[in-house]
Amino acid sequence: MTDGSKKVLSKMKFDNVLSEINGFGKFQVKLFLIQMLSRITLPCHFLLNNFMGAVPPHHCNISTLEDGGIFGNLTPYQKLLVSIPTEQDGTLSSCQMFAKPQFEYLSGNRSEEASFVECQSGWVYDNSTFKSTLVTEWDLVCSRKGMNKVTATIFFIGVMIGAPLFGFLSDRFGRRRLLLVSYLSSLTFAVLSAFSTSYVMFTIMRFFTGMSLAGISIISIALNVEWCSIERRTFSSVIISLDWTLGNLLLTGIAFFVRDWRMLLVVVTSPLILSIFAWRWLPESARWLLAKKNAEAAHHYIAKCAETNNRSKCIDTITPKTLLESAEVDTGDKKYTVVDLFRTQNIRKLAICSGIVWYGVAFTYYGISLNIAGFGLNLFLTQFIFASMEMPMKIGVYFSLEKIGRKRSQMAALLSVGFCLFINIFVSKDKWIIRTIVAVLGKSMSEASFTIIFLYTIELYPTVVRQNGLGYTSFVARLGVSISPLIMLLEDVWQFLPAATDCAVAVSSGLVASLLSETLNTQLPEFIGDIEKPRRIDQ
Repeated sequence: MTDGSKKVLSKMKFDNVLSEINGFGKFQVKLFLIQMLSRITLPCHFLLNNFMGAVPPHHCNISTLEDGGIFGNLTPYQKLLVSIPTEQDGTLSSCQMFAKPQFEYLSGNRSEEASFVECQSGWVYDNSTFKSTLVTEWDLVCSRKGMNKVTATIFFIGVMIGAPLFGFLSDRFGRRRLLLVSYLSSLTFAVLSAFSTSYVMFTIMRFFTGMSLAGISIISIALNVEWCSIERRTFSSVIISLDWTLGNLLLTGIAFFVRDWRMLLVVVTSPLILSIFAWRWLPESARWLLAKKNAEAAHHYIAKCAETNNRSKCIDTITPKTLLESAEVDTGDKKYTVVDLFRTQNIRKLAICSGIVWYGVAFTYYGISLNIAGFGLNLFLTQFIFASMEMPMKIGVYFSLEKIGRKRSQMAALLSVGFCLFINIFVSKDKWIIRTIVAVLGKSMSEASFTIIFLYTIELYPTVVRQNGLGYTSFVARLGVSISPLIMLLEDVWQFLPAATDCAVAVSSGLVASLLSETLNTQLPEFIGDIEKPRRIDQ
């Protein structure tokens, strides 16, 4: 190697090094496939309450009305007729029963003086669709129906707390080691959830499951993107997001065949067993190693990447010293925390705006995704339609990101979600076909906004605080997700209030996205100082 080539190489940024050894080759494909094993479990758990917490048709248990006389000689239909009042639509009341049998109902006479009482001996559930759910296990209906929504909220509070925790720890101790911790803890707490003996135990275990899965969510995508060069970053990000689509479809299929909530929980978690065995083949992030001044280890993984991608000749011109120089700035032994996201002007603006956008993206996505029972279709069919629409939408996202950029794509996606939610406010529930079509479009755009925001956030935050940035934004997002299931309870105040709230949040966060910087074809910032100056465009 000549002195001239050494000089040129020493001035290279790490993104240029990745391009030299093929920033999207067999090495990256292997990395993505290994991580796919764990990432497909994320939608399975995040959307699990659609099936695990499904509310089957139910009515009061009327066994207390058995009197050993006339009542015992009635047919099952007649027993219900004289024991359970009907709603305005003709269906049996779910939460009330007559204080005593109304035998005059058998002859068609209706007594307006009949007294009602709350269910005295529990409920009888229709098990034709689900063998068991959280609702049937612990009677989470009527006055206790809020406890069903709370299980999802507590899970997402766990995710909310786990995101900044794992973000901080992975920036301090590395992506690879913390991924293994996430795999082991997620598997452990998920299995314990499935074998819970009480509602309290279940909610506690789901909290820790959510906390552990947060590590997989934010660390895996950062590790994947950090190994991709600039020109392949958009493509790789969209490819990575297909894991969510695959997991979404997998959840639909598994839930269709496994109708018991305990077994369902175990089955959707089982891919993590393979992830634990495959972990040994995961590389550490060379970017993170360089940020920590561990040039020898970074060179080791760069050499493996070059060899796997058939670019072994390139490694002759890359030494630990030149890799360290590609990091450009000496930060000493500084330990970065979330506090560093608010120290200087530009990164403080980035943290505030990206947090608001993440809140809006997550709030509206789960507001739609966790309400699949509200569109008048079969649960499995609705979930399948929602999941199937994600694939073509993500193809559109790829071209949008490449042609019009990250910022405008993010704005367009969120404003479109708000528009669809606004339309559905004025579509009556009996027009379920129109409502479902509009909802599917809104769900697709919300999925697009989620796909974009992950890539966008990784490109916006510097390497030294990237996991802290992802942890912080994920924390804010999960705050929105935690509230989202409870928003449905606002129907008791005004039936359109949940949709109106989702609409307002989507539009507001879409407008805030306009304050973020464009990152299309820019190099990933390595240090905080890099975003306090204009981005370098890769030609």
